[in-house]
Amino acid sequence: MPADRPVPLDEYPVHQAPLSMKHLVTGDRNAYDRCIFHVFDHTGRAVLILGLGVYPNAGVIDAYATLRLGGELLAVRASDALTDDRMNLCVGPLSITVDAPLRRLTLRCDPDPDDPHGLSYDITWTAAFPAVWEPHHVQRRGDRLMLEGRRFVQAGQVTGTLRAKGEEFTLTPGEWTGTRDRSWGVRPIPGEDGGRAAEEHRPEGFHWLWIPVRFEDRFLMVIAQEDADGHRTLNEAVQVFPEDSGRHDVQLGWPQTEIRYRPGTRHPESAVVHLTDPSRKPLELGVQILASSPLAVGAGYPPATDWQHGSWQGRGWTDRRVYDLTDPAAHPMAAFGVTDHAARFTLEGRTGFGIFEHGSFGRHDPSGFADYSSVAPH
Repeated sequence: MPADRPVPLDEYPVHQAPLSMKHLVTGDRNAYDRCIFHVFDHTGRAVLILGLGVYPNAGVIDAYATLRLGGELLAVRASDALTDDRMNLCVGPLSITVDAPLRRLTLRCDPDPDDPHGLSYDITWTAAFPAVWEPHHVQRRGDRLMLEGRRFVQAGQVTGTLRAKGEEFTLTPGEWTGTRDRSWGVRPIPGEDGGRAAEEHRPEGFHWLWIPVRFEDRFLMVIAQEDADGHRTLNEAVQVFPEDSGRHDVQLGWPQTEIRYRPGTRHPESAVVHLTDPSRKPLELGVQILASSPLAVGAGYPPATDWQHGSWQGRGWTDRRVYDLTDPAAHPMAAFGVTDHAARFTLEGRTGFGIFEHGSFGRHDPSGFADYSSVAPH
């Protein structure tokens, strides 16, 4: 379609600027619009992470799915040229269908005809709680805006079928949980030239927690991002209740987290998140890690070395592979990326399930880490 023609989305009254929906207001090459889903069982046996993103100024659409099963990680990735049909969330064997916005979505990965034991799934994700905004996220390197994201998060239930390595899992709401995150804005993609800002503003340290938890009667969201000295640049702790409950969201103060790391690593094994209700009553969110999936292996998050989101791979690119996660030395960069941990949570006698997303690199004074080589003591 010629550049001067309208695109299908222009039929809808959704414009935010006097431009076709084909074009963004910004010309920043790092503009993005994407999602991530976590689907996991309550025993820690299986952790499925999947997502899809578009990068309009790079002309790329891509998607991924990874399944942690025992000591292996099965990955499917696909990338293609972005078209004007933004309602078609499909690339290669991976697709996401919005059946009812903010309420129900269908997640699919077609089987590999050449590998009957490869990863495939057909999952219905149904919201159990309203979507809630996360804090507006801004990061600069010197004066350069590097990241500005608008995000919402939501917890739900999952049904359907997941197949891998000759096994078939039937997903049931009482035994599996699904969470998701939607974000858009500007976020670095491969090929960024750091220049002077990268040379003169090297971060000494970065500490990140993103914790969506589903309990039977409430959804809990905790976020904390800190610099090397513990200065907090992002903060959130909120409880969300079912839409028909008539209850408003409740803020839970300034979260402080105690993490017990595996000796000799920065791999969390358990944690306590200290919260405060509006009456100043202390609350403790207990965390027990069930299974872990590093986003820098298979899922395309930096500092992945084989594929990252938004990178041009050519038209019709699809890649399937299996990673061995039993040997940390096989993936040395994974420790410098964010890891998503499926976890069991406790709060005032309730038991819930969710994701304990954690990343800690470089110096972090509150944790006692002095530099990039620091780990928990033996």
